[in-house]
Amino acid sequence: MSSNPPSNESKTQEYEFEQMNLQVGSRIQFITHRTIKPVQHFSTLIGWVKDEYMIVKVPFESGAPIAVNDGDKLTIRVFSGVNVCSFSCVVLRVFPRPMFYVHLSFPVSIQGTSLRTAMRVKVDIPAQVTSSAGTTSVFLVNLSVSGALIESPKPLTDDGGEVGLSFYLIAQPGNRQVRINPNATIRNINVVKPSNAEQEEVFTYGVQFVDLDPMHHTMLQNLTYEALIADRQKIV
Repeated sequence: MSSNPPSNESKTQEYEFEQMNLQVGSRIQFITHRTIKPVQHFSTLIGWVKDEYMIVKVPFESGAPIAVNDGDKLTIRVFSGVNVCSFSCVVLRVFPRPMFYVHLSFPVSIQGTSLRTAMRVKVDIPAQVTSSAGTTSVFLVNLSVSGALIESPKPLTDDGGEVGLSFYLIAQPGNRQVRINPNATIRNINVVKPSNAEQEEVFTYGVQFVDLDPMHHTMLQNLTYEALIADRQKIV
């Protein structure tokens, strides 16, 4: 798993806690240092008490919680959709079965890099667009915390402006389907002419989310972050 920063990151700088834009449910990277080579896991933020401690779920591997002990030193890495930040902390207390969460020391020094734009992830997600022309079945071909690129077999609207968007993402734990249904403003429109004369032309729409629910924003953060960490080829 590569830990090299993407080419569109700026240099490392100090960040304040609030600049990480953390939300309850945010996906974080939980890095242990028990061996010579750090071991990376994914976890979920449960909450925090400012300047005292953070609460995170114990990561699971192969269906079982990883070994975590009081006093263990960790590195936590988080992604806000615009910033990638990391900080060192110590395990203050482990709450084992049936809770499986830990109290971590509150970050003192946070190092981060700011991305020039909200990173986009390649996807292939069926969606519905509702506009003045009616409802159209489309596909999302990339997603970010701020918007999406839509492919449609026909024009979505005659006047641009704002449309309604509806699609589903998978939420953890439990692989639950969650409906995401923001309004979105059309920012650009293109028509892709097929190389094969028998194929239909495709209309593409770049849209910006207008009123994204905070929980849905967190889900998009998690989707982008996991692609950033685990599968860079999905980053547009």
